Amino acid sequence: MSESEKVICSFCGKNKQDTNILIAGTSAHICDACIEQAHEIVKEDLNDDLFSAEDFALLKPKAINEHLNDFVIGQEDAKKVISVAVYNHYKRLMQPDTTEEDIEIEKSNIIMVGRTGTGKTLIAKSIAKLLNVPFCIADATVLTEAGYVGEDVESILTRLLQAANYDIEQARRGIVFIDEIDKVARKSDNPSITRDVSGEGVQQAMLKLLEGTIVNVPPQGGRKHPDQKMIALDTKDILFISGGAFDGIERHISNRMNTQSIGFKSNKGNDIEKDNLLQYISPQDLKSFGLIPELIGRMPVVTYLNPLDRKALKLILTEPKNALTKQYQKLFDMDGIALTFDKKAIDIIVDKAMEFKLGARGLRSICEAVMLDAMFEFPSDESKKDLKITAAYVKAQLTKLSFTKLKVA
Repeated sequence: MSESEKVICSFCGKNKQDTNILIAGTSAHICDACIEQAHEIVKEDLNDDLFSAEDFALLKPKAINEHLNDFVIGQEDAKKVISVAVYNHYKRLMQPDTTEEDIEIEKSNIIMVGRTGTGKTLIAKSIAKLLNVPFCIADATVLTEAGYVGEDVESILTRLLQAANYDIEQARRGIVFIDEIDKVARKSDNPSITRDVSGEGVQQAMLKLLEGTIVNVPPQGGRKHPDQKMIALDTKDILFISGGAFDGIERHISNRMNTQSIGFKSNKGNDIEKDNLLQYISPQDLKSFGLIPELIGRMPVVTYLNPLDRKALKLILTEPKNALTKQYQKLFDMDGIALTFDKKAIDIIVDKAMEFKLGARGLRSICEAVMLDAMFEFPSDESKKDLKITAAYVKAQLTKLSFTKLKVA
């Protein structure tokens, strides 16, 4: 018997010639197969300990809501719904595979409805800063039915895998935010001779994904790398949160609630706040808008975001940790310039944003226009170390811009 045949793995007993690699220790040897098996055992044990009760003590719904308050102004109803959903998602992960009562807690996927700039994506990004699970934001506008130009629905899970560093055990406990879900609504209730491959076709493709199934996910995207090996991912424990502006859905809400009066017909909606019909949103309205009933049934929690009033816009501009004024102060501070904003200047910016009706995004557009000249000139002038944005300065900057003269409907 040769010398190599006498050396064996101390764990499984294989001869050196029967292994790919045999690593020698001080008094023992281990083969590559035993190393892989030991790695899987350690990895599984770490995953089991990841979602312990101690972690959940820091993630009660009120604690999550308080975290959101640092970044998102207002929208108390939406933040409460998201906080409870995320907390319950964690509790689902703690649930053992089998219980004495044989009760399995099902996930509650969410739809957020709100106008542009009201904070849907911001809520999702703020949650991402707090969570200990993989989190990704996917855009529904690029999705098409399988076989057509665009991205397949499975590309949503590709982003989740990337967020989890391709750790399948971590990814299957993740949370996915699907933005612009309203863009995949049916284009018309009337049957068409052409396929609605970016509307109803996408909704149908998402059904099993939302409910829970094993999906073969292309790790680097589906069509650019056709020869890649697929990764099987179970979506049963993945929480899906979707958001969309649903522009025009107020009309469906109004028709359902019979708030419009014609002729001498009495108006039954005298106590209805017509300026904010989204607070009365229901699954029936989503169906009328163009979401198929099967999709709505798999996303049972429906919440709304209020349109931003003047007070909310002013708070958004100054209060959150990442407020716009604080962002500009940080930018100028990096050049050694102290930036301050006058209260009246803030009021003028907010008033102009109310005219544009673009929510918080309108604030950014106006601030960029107001700050443009200062951001261009001050970094090059070392003698200027202080900048105060006054009401007169804001008015002068806005007067220069042609778009401020346009009437917004």
